[in-house]
Amino acid sequence: MSAETAETAEPTEPAADAGEAASRRREQHGWYFYDFACSVYSTSVLTVFIGPYLTSTAKAAADAEGFVHPLGIPVRAGSLFAYAVSVSVVVAVILMPIVGAAADRTGRKKPLLAAAAYTGAVATAGMFFLDGDRYLLGALLLIVANAAISVSMVLYNAYLPQIAGPEERDAVSSRGWAFGYTSGAFVLILNLVLYTGHDSFGLSESDSVRICLASAGLWWGAFTIVPLRRLRDRNVTPDGEGAVGSGWRQLMATLRDMRRHPLTLSFLLAYLIYNDGVQTVISQASVYGSEELDLDQTTLITAVLLVQILAVAGALGMGRLARVYGAKRTILGSLVVWTLILVAGYFLPSGAPVFFYALASAIGLVLGGSQALSRSLFSHLVPRGKEAEYFSAYEMSDRGLSWLGPLVFGLAYQLTGSYRDAIISLVIFFVVGSVLLARVPVRRAVAAAGNPVPERI
Repeated sequence: MSAETAETAEPTEPAADAGEAASRRREQHGWYFYDFACSVYSTSVLTVFIGPYLTSTAKAAADAEGFVHPLGIPVRAGSLFAYAVSVSVVVAVILMPIVGAAADRTGRKKPLLAAAAYTGAVATAGMFFLDGDRYLLGALLLIVANAAISVSMVLYNAYLPQIAGPEERDAVSSRGWAFGYTSGAFVLILNLVLYTGHDSFGLSESDSVRICLASAGLWWGAFTIVPLRRLRDRNVTPDGEGAVGSGWRQLMATLRDMRRHPLTLSFLLAYLIYNDGVQTVISQASVYGSEELDLDQTTLITAVLLVQILAVAGALGMGRLARVYGAKRTILGSLVVWTLILVAGYFLPSGAPVFFYALASAIGLVLGGSQALSRSLFSHLVPRGKEAEYFSAYEMSDRGLSWLGPLVFGLAYQLTGSYRDAIISLVIFFVVGSVLLARVPVRRAVAAAGNPVPERI
């Protein structure tokens, strides 16, 4: 080969590396936008509007004793929302391991992500038709949307190890959460403007709520186009196995495979416990604020908005801390803050919204970061080629098994008659979760999963 030919060939490898880096950044930016797309469902629909509205719809259809009768089963109208969420969890738990395994075996995560995302978006947009006493339609749409978002998050999370190297994963995961909280806050502001000023827009209160619900579905569907255009599927080596099979058989196969990685399971157990505490604090905060602290609905909704805004800064800030101190230490620090939040909440005076806003601010600063870093840390512990399948178990921990915290909260209130005692009972989840996480040798766990060990973790 001539000297001239050799000189022209030299830049080929750096150019290829630069092209690969640009392609990876393009995928990362697209990946962020799925959080941007679907987070409005969690914020506006699940946290703010659908619970009270579905309950009022069920009460409109209830008999003289306050019961509705779906499929001939007597259900107290005020319990319908909780039961619908519970059913959606069961549906998601059955589907998540099946979809995760199918994605890993075929390598076709993107079509499955599209199917789950648009199923949820269409169901959410369909909530516009929940007028009158259509409580059965509302319950069905809630079950479909809630199960769909859980399944879609399995596939979304499974992209993380493929689009981000070990050293950048904490930052990429944190940015994803930040994008989600940004969209959640923005859409919630628009919804609150419409809801509080519905008269000036010529709308009834019911019309404004239904528009808020449907707009979340439209937003979800519209911005899902971005990740579907930018993410790409990877080829996989066929393993010779047949079709996925039944849900239970696939779930057992996933659990048997996870037993080969006990350190990964140890982290998952710790995450299950402390995340159960996180989810319970979020879901029960409005009940605590209204029933124990005598705060009005405007204060509670504004506090939710404050959490969304500060969670953006919290996710990005904790991502930076993780680069200095490692993800494990940063998560442990956030669990200490969560414990202090509960202690402060126990002593919070009634009728003092300023103190409640302060508590909401603290929650916002640790909420996004603790969740984002947990996701990125787990991604290091997943064996290559098992991303979707393992993230289905992770998502089951995040969404499908978060029932123990509300049970403890409810039992504590039932036994003591005090919401303050109920809220302080949740400290046990953060204490036990911290102890279990501290005992996980994460560097050894990463190596045992066959992955490169980052300098900081």
